[in-house]
Amino acid sequence: MVVNDNSTDDTQDKVESFASKHDWITLLNITSSDSHLPGSKIINAFYKGFETLDDNYDVICKFDADLIFPKNYLETISSHFEKNKRLGMASGFCYIENNGEWVLENLTRKDHIRGALKAYRKACFLEIGKLKPSMGWDTVDELLAKYYGWSIFTDESLHVKHLKPTGVSYNKTAKYLQGEAMYKMRYGFVITFISALKLAYKKRSLLLFKDYMSGYLRAQKNKVEQLVTKKQGQFIRKIRWQGIKKRVM
Repeated sequence: MVVNDNSTDDTQDKVESFASKHDWITLLNITSSDSHLPGSKIINAFYKGFETLDDNYDVICKFDADLIFPKNYLETISSHFEKNKRLGMASGFCYIENNGEWVLENLTRKDHIRGALKAYRKACFLEIGKLKPSMGWDTVDELLAKYYGWSIFTDESLHVKHLKPTGVSYNKTAKYLQGEAMYKMRYGFVITFISALKLAYKKRSLLLFKDYMSGYLRAQKNKVEQLVTKKQGQFIRKIRWQGIKKRVM
């Protein structure tokens, strides 16, 4: 299922060409805001496609359009799910082009599956409540999967070319959403402070730290609805502290 949401290139023609040759390819044209915002816009587009499908699936994937996969990608991901019945999510690693070479994207790490290339076992997908239409959806899904006892796996041998680095086209409105997402996931102030500082450092902009903390404090002040329960929040903070201590030690 290819969801064509406000594309300005020849996506529709290309997909229709492939669909005429392969009956397992389907195109869905939708029109939403043309603003590049993380979170709700992406997941709402996903659900437009999801709602047209039946429930006859074992694994469901959410892939961005700007990816080039190795030829064995789906076969390898499938084999991981077959080998481990408690594997809830799996993926390869994102690489971006830098000075003519493909290098590991600096937001990539072994314990996190990038939002661009998610694959879920059906039972896990349903137990975590599917995908949340909010900034932070691609973090809270993993945390909830762990909460329910599912494992997560990233395969370092699967190098996926990511043609457009994460966040490159987000507009100014998005700058506070990262901090808001941390509030929604019940990180608490201290973990949000540490996470915001680390993320701003990775993106080479300390001004982003101010934006992230402002987003958190605004959400706290406005009592924005949170994505997880109090009990899930306790588990998430425990996981986050374990990760912080592991990196420090």
